[in-house]
Amino acid sequence: MNFNLNSEQQMLQDSVRRFVDKDYSFEARTALIKAGATPEYTRHTSHWQTFADNGWLAAALPEAGGGLGGTLIDTVLIAHELGRGLVVAPYLGCAVLAAQTLAAAATPAQLERLLPPVADGSRKLALAYSEAQSCGFPEPVLTRAEASAGGYALHGCKTLVLGGLDADSFIVSVVTPDAPGLTLVLVDAASHGLTRRALPLHDGSWAAELSFDGVRVRHDDLLGEPGHGLAALQHGLAHGTAALCAELVGGMEKAIAITADYLKMRKQFGVPIASFQALQHRMADMAAELEVARSMLHALLASIENDPEAVRRHTVSQAKALIGRAAKFVCGQAIQLHGGIGMTEEYAVGHYYKRAVVADVLLGGSARHEAACAAHLQHTLV
Repeated sequence: MNFNLNSEQQMLQDSVRRFVDKDYSFEARTALIKAGATPEYTRHTSHWQTFADNGWLAAALPEAGGGLGGTLIDTVLIAHELGRGLVVAPYLGCAVLAAQTLAAAATPAQLERLLPPVADGSRKLALAYSEAQSCGFPEPVLTRAEASAGGYALHGCKTLVLGGLDADSFIVSVVTPDAPGLTLVLVDAASHGLTRRALPLHDGSWAAELSFDGVRVRHDDLLGEPGHGLAALQHGLAHGTAALCAELVGGMEKAIAITADYLKMRKQFGVPIASFQALQHRMADMAAELEVARSMLHALLASIENDPEAVRRHTVSQAKALIGRAAKFVCGQAIQLHGGIGMTEEYAVGHYYKRAVVADVLLGGSARHEAACAAHLQHTLV
């Protein structure tokens, strides 16, 4: 797999970095978080239309659905730069998780109808798959779709719905009585019986919790065939995990850069503390962890493109566990090297650690993914 960027990919990366540098300063991000996260507010301040106008929402979507026909590499480049700037817009939840799941699950007719407004930013979809007992994994699912006149009635709860605070519609994973396996269904956010509650996360971003109490959907609201939604959901989660890992790699890069600048500026005994060998060793450890994480991200991208399903799922778990732990280590060390100022809300470096802590929980925690890796190895060796 060639990881050298072509000219179009380099332009894409540069455009996202310019946006972060020019329009998304740390001070602007802080003001956005302090202002709250009501749906009306986030629609006007999340820069979503800017994302659409620059083609970032459509970059990795198929041309048949109004996308630009790019690849996962494009998604990762965008997420990497957003991670460097700690951007809180719901790119991961709406433009990756939901959009890629839709692209994998929908029929050609559904793609032609549903994907163009997602690509141009006029409609936001969010993926509602996680439940309390699943801990970020696609199964088990307790949300059920009971047969009713003309369709189904949904009952159950979903949690940690990324981008769900102001989404127009949700892709919901359910079990149905007439088909084994998971079924994906499209639910309008204004549906009667659907309750949406804002869920603040530790890093200043927001998710949503959804409750379904007899929410009615039609048969044509089902995405693809009943009982065949798991593969599409795993496809979306693989892309989402790659994007989240890229975001963490970008955050680690920025945390190391901030720390290096601080060590060169801060003086003790009349000299910059960057000259202290013990601190140089700690910076070297951080850089080594970053490079291991970057290599793991590259391995994940290669696996998603080339490997069979079972191997791909194993690599997804490997990457999520390794990169999540590396990000917490690197960003935690960055705070340590700053001393007391690193703990303040007004200083950026501590917010990279907060994001790493939240990201380690999203899409399945490190412990769960390590357990999945162990189970895979045990099965392989038997």
